[in-house]
Amino acid sequence: MANSNDNNHEVINETSWYKIYKDGRVERLYDTLGLEYVPPSLEDPATGVSSKDVAISPHVSARLYLPKRNITSSQKLPILVYYHGGALVLGSAFFNMYHNYVNVLVSESNAIAVSIEYRLAPEHDVQTIYEDSWTALQWVASHASEKFTSVNEDPWLKNYGDFSRLSICGDSAGGNIVYHMVMRAGKEGGINTNVTINGSILVCPYLLVPLENIEQGLSYKNWTIISSPTEAGLHSPMINPLAEKAPSLSQLGCSRMLLCFAEKDEHLPKEIGVQFAEGVKKSGWKGDLEFIVVEDENHCFQLVNPEMEKSRDLIKRFASFIQHK
Repeated sequence: MANSNDNNHEVINETSWYKIYKDGRVERLYDTLGLEYVPPSLEDPATGVSSKDVAISPHVSARLYLPKRNITSSQKLPILVYYHGGALVLGSAFFNMYHNYVNVLVSESNAIAVSIEYRLAPEHDVQTIYEDSWTALQWVASHASEKFTSVNEDPWLKNYGDFSRLSICGDSAGGNIVYHMVMRAGKEGGINTNVTINGSILVCPYLLVPLENIEQGLSYKNWTIISSPTEAGLHSPMINPLAEKAPSLSQLGCSRMLLCFAEKDEHLPKEIGVQFAEGVKKSGWKGDLEFIVVEDENHCFQLVNPEMEKSRDLIKRFASFIQHK
């Protein structure tokens, strides 16, 4: 007869990223991935960027970044809301890789960034992740109102944020979140009555479409593990924006989109980007789409090594997009 101790050690699902045990415990293999917590910094040694952590709701928090500049409250800066990746299962806004990357991105773009800490699957369903992400976006946008006052109001956003230049960005799973945020903004007519999304950047986004051998890949396996039984497949609009029941891409709620894939991405083939871009164009969406494929590079290469030449070039491209007036 099995006892509770057996349940604590029996693995029911396993990938190279995590193990899920019979008792519901999730072991994330952060040590093998080189991911660890780092604190915010009054001044990052490499970029001069300042950062701090804030609570948004009981379940959602964020790390805010302010570029090193001699700025006054009359000088407004673009705002970037960033969603980290990690297959919707891993990662944190407070981990070294994302913290270092956002520091570089903020320094290059001279923007305020808000890096979102959302709850993860499988302890929470995927829809909860989207709700957390929307809560964070609404909190950021609420600072645009002059009458807004709150115990967690942030002076950086209030004093320096240019809400006419609000962009959202995400890598991998973060790109999936960005897609769902712009679709919701389109459906609801903006983030709130005062603020819309100017631009969205999707980098190697965690989206899946029917392709040869796609169901043999780790990305598909992960989706079947973390999604509900009714969503566990390519028919789900949560993972496939071109699915039969997916809302029309004409509803994308942003003015501009930058879609980026890597030519040798082992997790999310560039053909997904090709099909998604074609779907956006055919939908009749009124915005501007830029689709790029970086040659000879792998999944989210610019995040793993932001100092590499191709990474710097891509980050400069992101910065120009964020700065757009």
